[in-house]
Amino acid sequence: MILLRQLLGDVLRRLRVRQGRTLREVSTLARVSLGYLSEVERGQKEASSELLASICGALGVPLSQVLREVSDQFALAELQAAPVLADVPDRERLPLTETVSGTISDSVFPEVKDMVAA
Repeated sequence: MILLRQLLGDVLRRLRVRQGRTLREVSTLARVSLGYLSEVERGQKEASSELLASICGALGVPLSQVLREVSDQFALAELQAAPVLADVPDRERLPLTETVSGTISDSVFPEVKDMVAA
């Protein structure tokens, strides 16, 4: 089973290491204990939204960027674990939301089209 906390920890660790920062440095800036941050990075603890915001602030990275990266990793892990659509009959699949021209279809998620147009 794919655990969100493990993927989140991997992304946070990768960002920290890429910046050449230590656990101690980030934990001090984020105002979280070194041990707890270590457990979050190892996927052993679930981080609250407040804690995530604090860690992202200490790393100088928007929380939205971290969540996007986690989402991408989660999608890849799901695809590697099992072909998600392999056993779903065509009649039960959701329609594609994008047309050939690259615009959002009027019939699918009209509220999204309105938000994009705004």
